[in-house]
Amino acid sequence: MPLVAAAFYLWLNSQPLALSPQPGLADNGRLKVSFLDVGQGDAILIKTPAGQKVLIDGGENQEKLLADLADELGWFDKRLDYVILTHPHADHVKGLNGLFGRWQIGQAVGTLLEHTSSAYDFWLNNLKSKQIKIVRWRSPQTLELDNGISLQVLSPTESFLKQGTYNLNNSSLVLLLTYGRTKWLLAGDAETEVEQDLLARGVDINAQVLKVAHHGSSGATSQEFLAAVGPQVAVISVGKNNDFGHPHERTLNRLERAGVQILRTDQAGTISFLSDGQTLELIK
Repeated sequence: MPLVAAAFYLWLNSQPLALSPQPGLADNGRLKVSFLDVGQGDAILIKTPAGQKVLIDGGENQEKLLADLADELGWFDKRLDYVILTHPHADHVKGLNGLFGRWQIGQAVGTLLEHTSSAYDFWLNNLKSKQIKIVRWRSPQTLELDNGISLQVLSPTESFLKQGTYNLNNSSLVLLLTYGRTKWLLAGDAETEVEQDLLARGVDINAQVLKVAHHGSSGATSQEFLAAVGPQVAVISVGKNNDFGHPHERTLNRLERAGVQILRTDQAGTISFLSDGQTLELIK
């Protein structure tokens, strides 16, 4: 059921979500994390209390991404401090190519994996031609933002620099966003193989919010992985009536059995959270 002009409070003592009568909430110096409604693809916007802005992926539709950014930041705010590409599939990178000539990018981040596609080549070539710094990430690197906010790389551990891979999904940057006691696990398109690696390495993946991997496909979000994350809310970034059957019924059933509240961009539109480092508020 879509959320309409309501705010939910997510308490960190594992109590269920409780409906608040407030019709909407301003940032008021809090961290804001928005899962943008870009159709069949991923795009996540992070805005810190001091105003730093991080965009993770951009979906496939350039104009939709630009419109969503304008809705979130205003038409005259045209700078992103960091733009992170989790992996070079078109539904993550193609929308980012609409930023060139319209937005200032402070720094670009990715795995810099070897892959040939028109959208990915356009992204890398324009970053170079416009002399935008490109940084290669892998675990255990961490980006420290303001107010003690951190973005930690959990996977991959290996370097993909000038190397290809048989599975682009499993090359995804898996990120843990932490602000005080509040956490978001951003799983990119990583599949079960990556989940098993994280569990085998004993990585702390506990988080209140899980960005469900690969748009809710059946090849990710295993029962064991869910148990380790222990999310209260699962966000699925997915397009209406997509050709892939996402999200898959098996994934939805696993989330429901785990008692996780499921939010989908195809039903709710853009989904945003506010955090003061102690509590999370889900707003729509």
